[in-house]
Amino acid sequence: MSCARIKIISVIPKILVVDDMPSMRQLIVATVRSLGYKAEEADCGARGLQLLETNTYQLVLSDWNMPGMTGAQFVSALRQRKNSIPVIMVTAECSRDCVLEMKAIGVSGYLIKPFKADALATVVTRALGVE
Repeated sequence: MSCARIKIISVIPKILVVDDMPSMRQLIVATVRSLGYKAEEADCGARGLQLLETNTYQLVLSDWNMPGMTGAQFVSALRQRKNSIPVIMVTAECSRDCVLEMKAIGVSGYLIKPFKADALATVVTRALGVE
C-alpha cells in the first residue's frame, strides 16, 4: 500500500483598495496586510478598473466619495463588466438613501469612517468568508 502525497496549495486572498486619499488608502492597505492578506492600491476608480482587468482579486474596498469617478460609478462600471467580486464601501456617509443606493448597485457591505482596525478586520473576513 502506498501513501500518496497530496500537495495543498494555500491561496492568500488579494484585496484591491481604491481611495483617493493617500493616508486613508495606506491605512487600509497596512491593516489588510497585517491580517495576512495581499493588498494592492488604486488612487481612483479608473485605475481600480484597470487593475481589475489585469489582476485577480477576491475583494475590493472602495471609498464612496472620490473625485472624477465616485464609488457608485466605480461599482456600476465594475458590474457592467459582469464582475461579481465582493465590494465593501468605506464612507463617512451613513444616510438611509446612501445605504439603499449601495445595495441597489451591488455593494456587499460598508464600513463607516472613522473606523477601528478590528471593525475593518471583521468586515474583510466576513466578505471573504473566512470567519
